[in-house]
Amino acid sequence: MNQPATPQPKIFTFEEYLAYDDGTETKYELIDGELVAVPPEPLENCDIARYLLVEFLKVLPYTLLSYKEIEIEVSGRLAKTRLPDLMILGEECRSALQGKARGTITRDMPPPLVIVEVVSPGTANQARDYRYKRSEYAARGILEYWIVDPDRHQVTVLSLVEGLYEEKVYVEGDTVFCGVFPQIQIKVASIFQPA
Repeated sequence: MNQPATPQPKIFTFEEYLAYDDGTETKYELIDGELVAVPPEPLENCDIARYLLVEFLKVLPYTLLSYKEIEIEVSGRLAKTRLPDLMILGEECRSALQGKARGTITRDMPPPLVIVEVVSPGTANQARDYRYKRSEYAARGILEYWIVDPDRHQVTVLSLVEGLYEEKVYVEGDTVFCGVFPQIQIKVASIFQPA
């Protein structure tokens, strides 16, 4: 007896994705042409991302910061976007977004300067943040990528050098330094303190 065929997910081009609207408030990433709903983050992750946003605001104008609202097109097997927790856009990137109908940094725009991702629980999320996004963001030319890991209580700062990331891991007792904006200095312990 034949089993019913499993419906195949729709594969979107980047242009189809940009035009997509399902009438809900659901946020999506486009992963190799497939729409993937971005689930709500754990409260701890949101607290960490907001804390870092406030710390960045002490040094940078709010107009250069994005908190979970601007996505970036990255390279993949098929069309792919990411929705980072936090970004420092830089003047050129912000100018390229000015007047656009959608907050999407496309491949023809200057990249943001710094991306911060807070790792969600689970091995799939760790692989995504430590492995896949690392290569995607390096290929996109992101100068600095921070991986903030609540489970390990560490911050991994990846700095782009000749097209590849060099890694520095900060643990409790350390102060994280931003290579792009040296005035950003944050104690690791303060990042992971409960609110």
